[in-house]
Amino acid sequence: MFHRVLSVAGGLCLAVCLFVPGSAFAQNNPPNPAPDQQAAPATAAPDQSKVDEYAEAQRALNGPAGNPECVWLGRRVVSLLWRDDLDTAFRHLDLYDRFGCPSGHIQAAFRCLVQHSNSIDPKAADSLNGRVQTCWINPTLVDPPPAASAAAPAATATH
Repeated sequence: MFHRVLSVAGGLCLAVCLFVPGSAFAQNNPPNPAPDQQAAPATAAPDQSKVDEYAEAQRALNGPAGNPECVWLGRRVVSLLWRDDLDTAFRHLDLYDRFGCPSGHIQAAFRCLVQHSNSIDPKAADSLNGRVQTCWINPTLVDPPPAASAAAPAATATH
């Protein structure tokens, strides 16, 4: 009978040793709030430059090509085509079409981008984005003619 009491006492000591540190640890940490009580991250005000880009496109373009959803999707399609990500570009193009955006504007903007590719710095991400934005707003963009001094090499005197 004494052995049985020792076994029960030993079991109780073991149980206390296992559960007390866990409950003591839990008491030292602040309780986590419930998911619905967690503070939602503060929503930052929309980037003003993006808002300005969409407003500029709406002023410059007549029709649906100037709608913000068409501008956003269309510029992404043109950029993805430039980077040879054709699968993603075609998925975006499907969305672009579903919003009733003009597919001819994609073609004209991409043609403009290809024609002005010499002004894109591959090391600067904003260079491509800026050129896509410019071509989206004015797909018939024409480069200025080269300066006369640059076109004619300087004459050198030979003796």
